Amino acid sequence: MAIPQIDGLSQLADRYDAILCDVWGVLIDGRSHFPVAAEALEKFRARGGKVALVTNASRPSEEVRRQLDGLGLPRAAYDDLVSAGQLTLEQMVARDGEACHHLGPPRDNGLFEAADRLLSGKFRRVPLEDADYVVCTGLIDERRETPDDYARTLERMRERGLPMLCANPDIVVGIAGELVYCAGALAERYAALGGEVVMAGKPYLPIYAAALGRIAALAGEAPARVLAIGDGVATDLLGASRAGLDSLFLTEGVHRDELYPPPDRRLDAAAMGALLAGAGVKPVAFAPFLVW
Repeated sequence: MAIPQIDGLSQLADRYDAILCDVWGVLIDGRSHFPVAAEALEKFRARGGKVALVTNASRPSEEVRRQLDGLGLPRAAYDDLVSAGQLTLEQMVARDGEACHHLGPPRDNGLFEAADRLLSGKFRRVPLEDADYVVCTGLIDERRETPDDYARTLERMRERGLPMLCANPDIVVGIAGELVYCAGALAERYAALGGEVVMAGKPYLPIYAAALGRIAALAGEAPARVLAIGDGVATDLLGASRAGLDSLFLTEGVHRDELYPPPDRRLDAAAMGALLAGAGVKPVAFAPFLVW
């Protein structure tokens, strides 16, 4: 059976009590938010539905919330938010007494500052040679570097048997139309070397359990009908499938170039079918963008 294309979320809204919505590529592009997408979620909430944003961002949830405020995303578009960085933070705190090395850009320092606050100033952040584990939040300069630039660093980590906590399982993300590598790309390389990788973000179940728990707390009961919305097949759609949730696939996101090849930029149905089949997922519907 072919996957139907819908004109907007309004065609599915009556079937669901709650939505778990991706952020990057769906609501924002790193430079600004998408007003029509925010409006769609606001209208779903106005009908009594609950919305939790579920993001693989490597920052704590409250820091992500402030970032979204800065990009103009209305708080009326969602009820709560869970980030992969928040779950990573909890894992870091649980490793109290162990020394941590940060592999990633300085802009993610908030994650480590939060760990230090929660551990009353006892968090230990050290050079790689002194570390007991590594927290990877991404490439230091994702606009210029690729995972190949980290080959020796990953080899050194593997030689020492250091576990990697990957704070963002995304392989790539779109920033203002440009695809850049994320922490997941380095985690993938490290796992291929035989290194231990721990991930709590999409497509892994902990982030879904956390988001559904937030919605249950808000609604007073666990939602029975939940729709996951996202543009990433290997993260959003696969994670929804593993969690037993329906999904809406937004095709004009991270997979745009392979689904809408030049020169005419028309949807390649065969390419979409192959992409979905390769991941073993079947969304209930697809749409180019999130609109009402």
